[in-house]
Amino acid sequence: MPSLLYQPPVTLPQLQARPGAVVAVRRARVDDVPRLYELINYYAARGDMLPKTMDQLYNRVRTFNVADAEGEVVGCAALHITWADLAEVVSLAVHPDFQGHGLGRRLVEPLFDEARGLGIHTLFTLTLQVGFFSRLGFREVPKLRLPHKIWQDCATCFKQDRCDEIAMVREV
Repeated sequence: MPSLLYQPPVTLPQLQARPGAVVAVRRARVDDVPRLYELINYYAARGDMLPKTMDQLYNRVRTFNVADAEGEVVGCAALHITWADLAEVVSLAVHPDFQGHGLGRRLVEPLFDEARGLGIHTLFTLTLQVGFFSRLGFREVPKLRLPHKIWQDCATCFKQDRCDEIAMVREV
């Protein structure tokens, strides 16, 4: 059960942009943080991902790509470096009205190039969306194969003792 101190949004605000709008993928800006907060924590409230605080998002805004539909953030994904040769794809979220149109792929694929450019050769994710990440070239691995350092976020996760996420890796 999530902490009583943490109150994520249970619904997303109404969008101005509509499905079918032109969507561009770009680097996140500071003014995107409130929307990132709403989007990520909408899915966190459903148990689909870890919640993020505004402080965490402001501190990590440079790690995010966003899907921008005519000035409105409708998706996000970030690359979190965990060690010299390892990074995690985190906080992948697409607004429900914009799912099924390849936005997830468009948000994650640039992270492959970014990792390569940083000299990182292995990406991983902990996910409930195995099919999606399999189509992007990730493969399932035992969680214990991943270094102990990656479990920092798990210490505060409400699913800590009953984690249902699948570990997946991809070489880039």
